[in-house]
Amino acid sequence: MAMTQERPADWLMEKLLRAIELSLKATEASREAVQEILRRGAETGIFFSGARAGEASEGFDLTEQDRDFLRSLSIRPDPR
Repeated sequence: MAMTQERPADWLMEKLLRAIELSLKATEASREAVQEILRRGAETGIFFSGARAGEASEGFDLTEQDRDFLRSLSIRPDPR
């Protein structure tokens, strides 16, 4: 019986699938944690800062993908 060899990309595909599965689990865990915080009557917020100490912060623009991710966690981006 001849043993079939793995194609060179097979292990990369397996690694990619594991990474996707972990990412989906982490996203769901994040969503559940935010929902529990909201159920307990608290609010959630994420603050982003790109300024170094002593520098004025001009703000930044979120991409549509950033906004979609935040919305998936029930977090509305502040329009400021």
